Amino acid sequence: MSRDQTWTADDVINAVSAYMNKDHVAIVEKAYQFAAVAHRDQIRQSGEAYIMHPIQVAGILANLKMDPTTIAAGFLHDIVEDTGVTLDDVRELFGDDVAMIVDGVTKLGKIKYKSNKQRLAENHRKLLLAMSKDIRVMIVKLADRLHNMRTLQHLRPDKQRRIANETLEIYAPLADRLGISTIKWELEDISLRYLNPQQYYRIVHLMNSRRDQRESYIAEAIGDIERAIDDLNIKPEIYGRPKHIYSIYRKMRDQHKQFSQIYDLLAIRVIVDNIRDCYAVLGAIHTQWKPMPGRFKDYIAMPKANMYQSLHTTVIGPEGRPLEVQIRTAEMHRVAEFGVAAHWAYKEGMTDKVQASNTGNKLNWFKQIIELQEDTDDAADFMDSVKGELFGDHVYAFTPKGDVLELPKGAGPLDMAYSIHTEVGNHTTGATVNGKIVPLDYEVKNGDIVDIKTSSNSAGPNRDWLKLVSTRRARNKIKQFFRLKDREKNIEQGRQIIEQQLREFKFDPKALMTKPQLQKVVDKLHYQHIDDLFAAVGFGDLQPVGVANRLTEDVRHEREAQRQRQEERELLEEHQSITSSDTESDTQRKRKQKPSEGVIIEGVDNLLVRLSHCCGPVPGDKIVGYITKGRGVSVHRSDCPNVAHAEANGERLIDVRWDNPNDTTAMYNADLEVQGYNRNGLLNEALRIVNNTTKQLNVVNGRVDHNKMVTISISLGVRNAEQLQRIIDNLKNIQDVYVVKRPFR
Repeated sequence: MSRDQTWTADDVINAVSAYMNKDHVAIVEKAYQFAAVAHRDQIRQSGEAYIMHPIQVAGILANLKMDPTTIAAGFLHDIVEDTGVTLDDVRELFGDDVAMIVDGVTKLGKIKYKSNKQRLAENHRKLLLAMSKDIRVMIVKLADRLHNMRTLQHLRPDKQRRIANETLEIYAPLADRLGISTIKWELEDISLRYLNPQQYYRIVHLMNSRRDQRESYIAEAIGDIERAIDDLNIKPEIYGRPKHIYSIYRKMRDQHKQFSQIYDLLAIRVIVDNIRDCYAVLGAIHTQWKPMPGRFKDYIAMPKANMYQSLHTTVIGPEGRPLEVQIRTAEMHRVAEFGVAAHWAYKEGMTDKVQASNTGNKLNWFKQIIELQEDTDDAADFMDSVKGELFGDHVYAFTPKGDVLELPKGAGPLDMAYSIHTEVGNHTTGATVNGKIVPLDYEVKNGDIVDIKTSSNSAGPNRDWLKLVSTRRARNKIKQFFRLKDREKNIEQGRQIIEQQLREFKFDPKALMTKPQLQKVVDKLHYQHIDDLFAAVGFGDLQPVGVANRLTEDVRHEREAQRQRQEERELLEEHQSITSSDTESDTQRKRKQKPSEGVIIEGVDNLLVRLSHCCGPVPGDKIVGYITKGRGVSVHRSDCPNVAHAEANGERLIDVRWDNPNDTTAMYNADLEVQGYNRNGLLNEALRIVNNTTKQLNVVNGRVDHNKMVTISISLGVRNAEQLQRIIDNLKNIQDVYVVKRPFR
């Protein structure tokens, strides 16, 4: 799939005309025309007409040879969110399936959430649940995300990093789970370009510098393979495939290797007609070269969960260098490239229901999404479960009957028991692995034959099992068992805990724990009955502080309103005092307040002055004063967001200035945020530069994300803005540092 191709509407129509009948092409044309009218006055941040985005999404889907419903949804996927068109309009014009896909892709933009993390989690949960009903929802979303990533250069750097990180955590693993490698690899490579540009361009440069050498080596290996299978009467397609940039980066990072130590930068792919030929070619290659122990994988006999099939072997090839060879049929190759999209690809005469059935039978992990959703009401917890259990590393184990079960890496016999059935898990008494008895904390490995021992006389789970399981499904099933077993006890205990929490908050439980008040909390927290709420608190699933906060919400709001009214009266009196001072004589008006925090307020006496912590102004910064409620004047940098907020609300700002910005004795606190690649010695270099400029280093904190990008927060003392800027400039000169800024708190 070429990332350089820019589709026009005619290109898309021509592409679908090559494999659809006229009636289906008409549906696609109608969707484009409707979208073009709806988006006609909209412009993207790149400056191009907005309709170009839906056209590119539809083009990516046409390249996958998707059905008319999916491509129509590609043209219309943003129409409900970004125009006045409603979902009912889409349903009436294009049918239920198109409307369902558009609805699944549409963000939850009209609902207000407490945090951006919660909003993203809810969006992802909605998307995944819609995908579990119709896989085409996710195929359209992946096409949408792919084009957005291709045009990411038009956004601010902070947005680029946020979107790239989200893509690497959610969408690339989803593309992998769906087997759409042609999209997965591009999403990963583009994400790396924005998250770690130094490593990305370094790998690109190193790969380009040795291209001729690698191509010569691959040509020699292909010639050897052709000669090795010459007498098999097989006419395969053989070609070299370069490793993708992100896969090289991961291998360097995870295995702590340099680029020069990565030998399998290229793989040879052999495409044959049937499965028998796959194994025949494998035998010929192993006769030609020695296979490396432990590097043969038969994904034909044991397909991956995303339906991927192929034979993988690594041999000691020409010049004694390791060489990876992949052998598969043409149909296997199509599925390897397009995954589930290959099964949804347009087949005239095959209904959507038939295709859904064929695909659903092969993607059993879909039902895990539904189960995870049923086990948690919190969107963030749900997404953490999905990322950990569906997108993480997996192992494959066998039952004694030969069935293959996929488990997250680190899972044990109990996890496997609960993945088979809840009752199997609840009645587990032990397990054997490969014929030997193992403890329940055993970690299942690839290829293990696990036999779960059960007994109908079992008393059920032990609470210690919660420490032995690693999957959320197993943990939730165990908790569910004890919830039901101890329900009455938990209800009474939960009631008492909430009463105690209210007393600690200085509220009367009897006045607040009325049935109407409790029912309001039950509705807000999505429980069915008041007893369910008490039971959740008693069991420990729900924190009593949250329930108490909900019960006291109205009372606290009223108290806060009274307090604000009192502060407003005090502020009005203070304002009147300041206004009366404006009528004093010219001599008095020229009086200046004694410096406080090194800041002077013209024409005003006896007001407390303090430097704000949200922006940390230092002498030399442009500053402005803000009259607070009962706490004097707060001094901010003029670019502080809180100042803009105060102006927007019509609150009083006054002119202030530094008493002596060149004073070299007083010290002022300042905060810096340093962002860069977390290599060895980076933190020490940053601290050395700060210590060379100021001896007052107060606090240093650092956090590293999963892409090895580090954010170092430094609190230090400086005399003025000039000294602080010197420190910033020196920090920016450190290798692998990308951003140095003064944050707003």
